[in-house]
Amino acid sequence: MSKLIYNQLANHKLFNKSVKFGLKRIKLALNLLGNPERRLKNIINVVGESGKFTTLHTLRSFIEANNQTVTAHVSPSIKDISERFYIGNEYLSHKKIRETIKEIEKLKIPLSVFECLTLVYIINASKINADYNIMETGCFWKLDSNNITDFPKIQICTNINKQHLNFLKIKTLDQVIKEDVAYLSHFGRIYISKQTPNVLKKIKVHLKNNKSNIVYPSAWKIVRAGNSYYYLDKSTKISLNTKNVYSKGMFENVCLAIKVALDLNIDKKIIQKTLPSLKFEGRYQYLNHGKIKNKLHKNETIMIDGAHSPADSLNLYKYLKTIKLPIYGIWAMSKNKEPDLFLKNLKGIFKKVVTMPIENENSVNPDLLNKIASRNNIASEVADNFKTALTKISSKEKKLIVCFGSLYNCGNILNQN
Repeated sequence: MSKLIYNQLANHKLFNKSVKFGLKRIKLALNLLGNPERRLKNIINVVGESGKFTTLHTLRSFIEANNQTVTAHVSPSIKDISERFYIGNEYLSHKKIRETIKEIEKLKIPLSVFECLTLVYIINASKINADYNIMETGCFWKLDSNNITDFPKIQICTNINKQHLNFLKIKTLDQVIKEDVAYLSHFGRIYISKQTPNVLKKIKVHLKNNKSNIVYPSAWKIVRAGNSYYYLDKSTKISLNTKNVYSKGMFENVCLAIKVALDLNIDKKIIQKTLPSLKFEGRYQYLNHGKIKNKLHKNETIMIDGAHSPADSLNLYKYLKTIKLPIYGIWAMSKNKEPDLFLKNLKGIFKKVVTMPIENENSVNPDLLNKIASRNNIASEVADNFKTALTKISSKEKKLIVCFGSLYNCGNILNQN
């Protein structure tokens, strides 16, 4: 049913599947709908290239643990289109999504598919009077369809890297930084996540004259004491007693959300109590049960991660270096990524990689991925699908199998599981 809704949108005469930046279309639609966005209070925007979902989901969890209501708009969804629309305490049903799309159709405005999906969220979120409304950008900020209010309460900028260069005319990191932060609101609070020194320096140049209250990453840090990690700022120390957070990048995203939650006056004890329950689908996710796990040998462990940018693969490399097992990979990637640079950061990790296409997705040819693996001196072969890829790797040898390179492929694997 989820794929059916996507296909209907992609093949709709009014809606364009390609990425189309701009605010005129969605603002015209909102005006014709009676400006439902004005009924959204305490809007929190999440901008950046990596870590948006982890930060958003963590903050949402803290708000709900504080007995407050929240809506959330995320992109992309992994297993099902309904994941994009968290309204109050549940996800929109397929029936409600279809009904809202029909309402949007009546406007007769040629929108992009992403703009239509953004409207589905805004229309439904505006009906429940939630305490907070968190909106994750699809790509950049200046002309993203989530940029629909001049007065957001908070804007969070996660890690900025080169992930979305293919969408820019000027394909440079400097331009990515400008698109993400130079047009942020002057009327709220801005949080900047941990960045490379070069990126942070340029962010500060763009925000030099911004009148918002800006919280830079120096306001908090992660400290280690023995085998334990802690969030630390000038007045608060919180034990990072998480069970499903593994990489440094994920810890940084969680800590950024902690800083925001504390500034929203969410009690330290509530944050501490919520941390162990955090888990993120498709991000360093171990499949400890299900159909796929049941097919593996007793000595085999399987993990999925949607890392798909060179910055993400570097983060993944640092985590996998800590694993004391032979590691095998199943690699798939959507088109318009940088597979060469991506895999270069993972050299020396895998005993073998099997490349595959992504079902129902415009993906990089697995033969090309196989050649890239060979160029990086990684033993590799090609499979037609995930089932075959797993067969080429699974054995009685004790090992970790890592499925990586695409959130969409992670979603397919989760659905199979």
